Amino acid sequence: MVRDSGWNSKAGCGDTPFMADPAPLRVAEFHGDGISAELSAAVHSVAEKLPIQVEFHAVDLTLENRESAPQKAYDTAMAAIEEHRIALKYPTVTAQESPNKVLRERCGFSVIHRPVATLAGVPTRHSGKVDMHIIRVAVGGTYEDAGRRIGDDVAVSIRVIERKPSQEAALFAFRLAERLDCGVVSTSKYTIQRATDGLFEEIASGVASRFPGTPHRSELFDALLYKAVLAPEDYRVVVLPNEYGDFLSDMACGMVGSLGVGASASYSFDEAGEVRLAMFDPAGGTAPDIAGQGVCNPSAALLAFSMLLTHTGHTELGSRLDAAVRGAIADGQSTRDLGGELGTEAFTQAVCDRL
Repeated sequence: MVRDSGWNSKAGCGDTPFMADPAPLRVAEFHGDGISAELSAAVHSVAEKLPIQVEFHAVDLTLENRESAPQKAYDTAMAAIEEHRIALKYPTVTAQESPNKVLRERCGFSVIHRPVATLAGVPTRHSGKVDMHIIRVAVGGTYEDAGRRIGDDVAVSIRVIERKPSQEAALFAFRLAERLDCGVVSTSKYTIQRATDGLFEEIASGVASRFPGTPHRSELFDALLYKAVLAPEDYRVVVLPNEYGDFLSDMACGMVGSLGVGASASYSFDEAGEVRLAMFDPAGGTAPDIAGQGVCNPSAALLAFSMLLTHTGHTELGSRLDAAVRGAIADGQSTRDLGGELGTEAFTQAVCDRL
């Protein structure tokens, strides 16, 4: 059963046919803007169907609250995620600052995990089967420095590759590949960016030596983009620096036909390399044009919840939820953005029925 600490949500998936796990799963839930409330309602409805007790610790990160009391809003969010070690975040408007950036810096998130897989029933211009786990260093690269102008005709920026986050990303990638029984591809422009990308590949190779049973190869990033389009089946786990991971994530989502069905996770680590904090979120935006109309697609939020379940050791439940979302879409039980006719609640009910 779901326990909600202060945020209204709609259940409605019916009674669970399973005996509840006595140990509750406590989740910090960061509410945002636009369609956030509708995504939260979908997640709560699915949580009601699960044979475990889920307790949501609601935190208001709406633009209104962030503008009226920004320090308090983020302090409350940090207290919640520090208490529960996991959070589910919904889309937030970026105004004076990016909430994602603030949370990344305050939580020390150094790794982003974006799984991208072909969804049956989603129209695509690509015929290959994608089942890729993109492990991105969440800091550094060129994104940390906006650059500066030198006179009228020159602009420069600094590119940074750091050992610690690169090592954490590589270790996460190899541990994941070990569980999936596949290899790891590390990719960058190491023949051109010899100092920065060379350091990244050196770190990846060092981590690879600790996993002798897991195949590893390095590829130049531009060549990988070309080959991934031609034969995406050759890529399961890919680890790469910040901006390269951003590019590859969007390209992979384009290959499966929609950015709106993607979910991701952000992780910070302790000194032993174990996950300390984890935040899961849908990749889409706030969609203010359809907010409150009951037509938004909650797939990405449900897939983010699936990732959270898997991370917390509820692997079978995570797999069931993932399969239920994908199965509903494959059978044409989808929202309008994917060519279907269902609203948000009806699609959520279709997922619940499959659970």
